[in-house]
Amino acid sequence: MFFTVWSAITIFLWWFLGKKMRSMSLESDKNGPMDYETGKAWIWKNTVWASLFTVFFGLTVASTIPWFWLMSIDPHWYSTMYSWYTFASTFVSGMSLVAIFIIWLKNKGELEYVTEEHLHDIGKFMFAFSVFWTYLWFSQYMLIWYSNQPEETKYFVERIGTAEKSGPYHGIFFLNLILNFLAPLLILMKRGVKRNWTLVTFMAIVIIFGHWIDFYQMIMPGTLHGHAQLNLFEFGVPCLFVGIIMWGVGKYLSSNSLLQKNHPFLKESMIHHT
Repeated sequence: MFFTVWSAITIFLWWFLGKKMRSMSLESDKNGPMDYETGKAWIWKNTVWASLFTVFFGLTVASTIPWFWLMSIDPHWYSTMYSWYTFASTFVSGMSLVAIFIIWLKNKGELEYVTEEHLHDIGKFMFAFSVFWTYLWFSQYMLIWYSNQPEETKYFVERIGTAEKSGPYHGIFFLNLILNFLAPLLILMKRGVKRNWTLVTFMAIVIIFGHWIDFYQMIMPGTLHGHAQLNLFEFGVPCLFVGIIMWGVGKYLSSNSLLQKNHPFLKESMIHHT
């Protein structure tokens, strides 16, 4: 019962807080230019709502929701790092999606004030949180391997097997590490790469696919109990959601201006540099 109620509250508040911040953005477009006092009050209002979202985001995505939706699939196993681990995965995937949309919109002639300086900062987030995700991946794996307690090692035995026999997810488990750590580390480390639209797009796709693979190997062993099945259906489901996201975001973006022309810090954003 608590699982269902908390999940419903979480989804509702994600929607409500996101819609509220979006409505304040549209409100600034409709109300015209702001004087100093009006701009100050508007920024404060935005800060309050953004803070509420940040706190709730921390209580859900970075805390309880991964326990309920993911870790409960393996009810006899637990990890105190699990929520941080999934949060890092969520954040770096989100930044990669932002990068893809920015580059796509730039190619469509939109976002005229967005420059390679902005893209560079997004690339730094992609690089930094890939490393942070790896730190959590290693810490969780190393501590469980080192303590060698059956109730904890069972989680990894189901995925990578034992010294005598490889598990059904052995290849996927280490492909996950290559896509989400080695590729971002070796490719995104250089400053010039983070300013290259093509390479950032490529790495964003690699990171999103890599973390889909990560969630696949977190979820499927506990539901299929040892049977790895990467077939057309498995790829079709995420492709369906990618299509829905592209359609929904594209439809929403076309209904309003992408430039928040009355934002008090618009000038600071336009002259942003790293």
